Amino acid sequence: MTSPNIQSDGATVLVVDDEEDIADLYSTWLEEAYEVRTAYGPEGALEQADEAVDVVFLDRQMPKMTGDEVLDELRARELDCRVVMVTAVDPDFDIVDMPFDDYLTKPVMLDDLRDAAERMRTRETYDAQMQDFFAKASKKATLEAEKDYVELQEHEEYEQLDSEVQQLRQEADQAVDDLSEAEDFEALFAEFPGDA
Repeated sequence: MTSPNIQSDGATVLVVDDEEDIADLYSTWLEEAYEVRTAYGPEGALEQADEAVDVVFLDRQMPKMTGDEVLDELRARELDCRVVMVTAVDPDFDIVDMPFDDYLTKPVMLDDLRDAAERMRTRETYDAQMQDFFAKASKKATLEAEKDYVELQEHEEYEQLDSEVQQLRQEADQAVDDLSEAEDFEALFAEFPGDA
């Protein structure tokens, strides 16, 4: 039975996990709302990843080739897809420079997976700057959930990430303000069309 807030939008999701039971479970959870491809390892992931894929759920720990390496290859191919790392590896400061969009730590529940898929689909409608903001904000939130305040303050990577998030947030706020002013300006002229 389809959840009332889940609607199919024709998007294609690729689920990658070397544990077949987990990959199949995630695929089953998502197939009500998406076209789902399932890969049981890095080779299958790279074979199935193409321009049709919108979102990739990528296991980070796999034999022969890690999820990190698969992620690098996906980005090298310049595929226009969102990537969610799904892993039992507790996040560390190395995630700051990784080009993923979101990070889920196992065990992942049905709602977590579906919510992440919906977030990624929404982000696809944003411009590159907003996508960058949300990806960095996700990394910042992930680290803040995992590390204590002292650890965070001791790492230059976190300070740089925090600074970038603040800068992108200010730019986003300014863009919204500019848009609101432009709409107000247009509305003013709509109210007072002048003499024809």
